[in-house]
Amino acid sequence: MTLPTGWQPAPPGYKHVVSVSLGSSKRDAREEITVLGQPFILERLGTDGDSKKMMELFARLDGQVDAFGLGGADLAVVADGKRYVFSNVRKLVSGVHQTPLLDGSGLKNTLEREAIRQLEPLLHWKTQKVLMVSAVDRFGMAEALSDAGADVVYGDVIFGLSVNYPIRSIGALRRIASAVLPVVTKLPQDWFYPTGKKQETSVPGKGTRYYQWADVLAGDTHYVKRYAPEDLRGKTILTQTITAPDRDWMEQHGVSRLITTTPRIGSRNFATNVMEAMFVALSGKREALSEAEYLDLIRQVDFKPQVNEL
Repeated sequence: MTLPTGWQPAPPGYKHVVSVSLGSSKRDAREEITVLGQPFILERLGTDGDSKKMMELFARLDGQVDAFGLGGADLAVVADGKRYVFSNVRKLVSGVHQTPLLDGSGLKNTLEREAIRQLEPLLHWKTQKVLMVSAVDRFGMAEALSDAGADVVYGDVIFGLSVNYPIRSIGALRRIASAVLPVVTKLPQDWFYPTGKKQETSVPGKGTRYYQWADVLAGDTHYVKRYAPEDLRGKTILTQTITAPDRDWMEQHGVSRLITTTPRIGSRNFATNVMEAMFVALSGKREALSEAEYLDLIRQVDFKPQVNEL
């Protein structure tokens, strides 16, 4: 397979991180950043839901870049200390042998916990009603919100399985995760997570009353947008991957505040898979870092949630 027109390797002295995503190619980006004195090229290449194209891109770039991010899919989710691997996603990355590959799950479990703690002076979590559209893929955030005393509805069953069953406690989420994830991870991930053109369509109506109830909508940008009603006036959205069109969408729907857990780099906020790959490339290691190592780097580079009043 040929690489996208105009694609270039990173200049000498730079580390190159490439996220290959099942998501829309309309969200592609290439930005430069310097982290702790090390210059980086951070790049995102979408495959519009084409799993064959994703596999070919990984194989073509394996060994040519410093770290891969896996976008638009999770290789695994970490829930209640256990790691559940999606079998079909593991096949998509089976051709990667030389370049470290990260899906963001390790950083979600640290960066997003830290973000909830850092946002306490602004949001006073005990006063907030929070809808997490999907929690099992961001268990660190889910636990941190519970620990902070927020009133949370975890929407995994409502939005992922189309059953009107709000999960109201972290204990219930743990029990459901341990029962459902061993089965769900054997299914194609696009059955319950939007990829390709599905990321550009919405399914309003499902769970509208929970959107209306909540003060804060937390979780994956595509998930939040996909099931959102038209009227989001007064709402805060807490997420990570944001592009200029996403910001426009939020303003059009009346969102009052956008908070991102990852920093804005150039025209966008990159996903946790890109940030995790960047940290691994920065460390020089060939595999995911420990929670303590991620936290140390997060604090060294002074990553903090970015608050945007819309």
